[in-house]
Amino acid sequence: MRLPKPRGGLSEWLVARLAEPGLTGSAPDADSWDDESISLWTLHELSFRGFEDADDRAEWDPELLGVRRDLEEALEERLRARWSASPTSPASSAAPAAADVPTALEDLVAADDGPSLADHVRRRADRDQVLELLRQRSVYHLKESDPSAFVVPRLPVRAKAALMALQFDEYGDGDPNRLHSHLFARGLEAVGLRAEYGAYVEDATTENLEMNNAGSIFGLHRRLRGAAMGHLAAFEMTSSLPSRKMVQGLERLGLDGPMSAYYDEHVEADAIHEHLAARDICGTLAEDEPDQAAEILFGAFTCLDVEARFATAMLATWEEQR
Repeated sequence: MRLPKPRGGLSEWLVARLAEPGLTGSAPDADSWDDESISLWTLHELSFRGFEDADDRAEWDPELLGVRRDLEEALEERLRARWSASPTSPASSAAPAAADVPTALEDLVAADDGPSLADHVRRRADRDQVLELLRQRSVYHLKESDPSAFVVPRLPVRAKAALMALQFDEYGDGDPNRLHSHLFARGLEAVGLRAEYGAYVEDATTENLEMNNAGSIFGLHRRLRGAAMGHLAAFEMTSSLPSRKMVQGLERLGLDGPMSAYYDEHVEADAIHEHLAARDICGTLAEDEPDQAAEILFGAFTCLDVEARFATAMLATWEEQR
């Protein structure tokens, strides 16, 4: 993967700085939310697969780490402000008891009323819209579960074991051909799209970048381990039914085959993962580290919130085009 095209002054400076490490000069302020989001995504990717045209040592460049810190602080502040403003957010004095965390997660998911892209695909989307959605989804699905992998060494014993059980399934039970990200790549190829990692980041909407950045920041920071596991739980708890709807929509449009098989895999797998994530990971984490109970709910809310914002933006764009 090569460095993405800049979307403003900050990302232009960043891409130039990564391409030519000897360049001097301080980072400018971001021109826009879009500029800020692509810049943070780029800095996060240095800790994932990196870029062909950037030095791997840039991951630990002190100047770039300072820029990343500032962008992450701005993102986290925005995410926490949304959580605080939500009617589902408990006051600090009413943080859930550790034993209540799995039920609180279920209540949070049940209260979510965000729009469903999967439902749109099942009933109304045309072929071009579905292909556009798959391009957008590829930004995450081609590195599926990788952000959560950073959290493994940061968890107590019970939560760690449960997370590894879930991750073993996500990574194909040891079979590279069953790796979920590889299944998605095969699906992309089958419907005529590019399957290489990061192929469609240039097409990623700002809402999509924020959705990816939220998952990455939770996974990359030890202090956010509770938020990372809450984020994972909400993702797993809201994936099985939408996956079934995606299968139905893909079949309706004649896009079944490997792409449909990817989502079909998640219909059953995520139904199992739902219990594993909510109770065996988040539940035991809250029991062993009670200070993480509220953070788990914050992460879960953020997963639902950023997905809803992405879905709203996509549906609005399609409505305007229609």
